[in-house]
Order: sequence, then structure tokens, then C-alpha cells
Amino acid sequence: MAQSTAAPAPTTLPAAAPLPVRAILPWAAFFGLLMLVLLYFVGAEQGAFAVFSGEGVHEWVHDGRHLLGFPCH
Repeated sequence: MAQSTAAPAPTTLPAAAPLPVRAILPWAAFFGLLMLVLLYFVGAEQGAFAVFSGEGVHEWVHDGRHLLGFPCH
């Protein structure tokens, strides 16, 4: 007599709870501000708007500046 094997019952995963905007907003603002500071140092930290004197920051972000298409020399 042949025995039939039943397929295991599919397991359902619990649905993920949606994140409220109030929980995401502070992190989005923080990372947005961080990206603006990074963009400033890569794109504009040279010449008249320099926060730091000398060429130190320019040398640290030189390759990133060229990668993003900012002219520097």
C-alpha cells in the first residue's frame, strides 16, 4: 500500500510594522546635514570659502573631488 506524504504547511511570517515618520525624521535630518557638510568639504573647501587654511583638506578630498566632477586645478 502506498503512503502519500503531505507537503508541509507553509509558514507565514509576521508582517513588519510600518515605521512612523516621527521616528525616521531625526535620522533623515542628521544624515542630510552630514551629507551637506561632506559635500561642502569635497566641493567647496578651497579658496575664498575655506574654513581651514592651507591645503590639508584639499589633499584629503582631492580624488573624491575629481570623482564627483568638481574642478580643483
